[in-house]
Amino acid sequence: MTEDRYKKIMGVLSSRRIYGTVICWADRIITAAVFLTYVAGLIYALFYYRAYLFPMIAVPGVSFVLVSIFRSFYDAIRPYEAYATAPILKKDTSGKSFPSRHIFSIFVIGTTYAVIAHHAGSEIGVTISVILFVLGAIQAALRVMGGVHFIRDVAAGAIVGVLCGLITASWIG
Repeated sequence: MTEDRYKKIMGVLSSRRIYGTVICWADRIITAAVFLTYVAGLIYALFYYRAYLFPMIAVPGVSFVLVSIFRSFYDAIRPYEAYATAPILKKDTSGKSFPSRHIFSIFVIGTTYAVIAHHAGSEIGVTISVILFVLGAIQAALRVMGGVHFIRDVAAGAIVGVLCGLITASWIG
């Protein structure tokens, strides 16, 4: 995306307060919903699918740490830094934009759930995974519109999240 196009989009989104409010609240709600879904899934696995509990914790956890370390070394700048604009989503961080950890987290959790649900024959788990993927796509758009990530950041977050989530398949056989 060019600087002119980015500034034009940010100008439209910043022109009405309601746009920024909707973007901020939707981003928070999706983040909270994914976190609560993940915790609920862990509790459910503790009681009904104990054999899957370790990969449900280890795959997202270890890969999140590795992505965080990579981001520190790669240290990609954010749109609001590159184009000297104020982001709609509140963010004080500089750099460490690639890949997006929010989007990575949704997709690694969604993929982990999908693999486990498929292996366990759980239709509800597959449905939850699909919902997580849809929420991930929506939040990816929100993070770009909110000015805190480039499209490449959220796309890489989704791809790396799916690939890391597929590691679960090798752990559960």
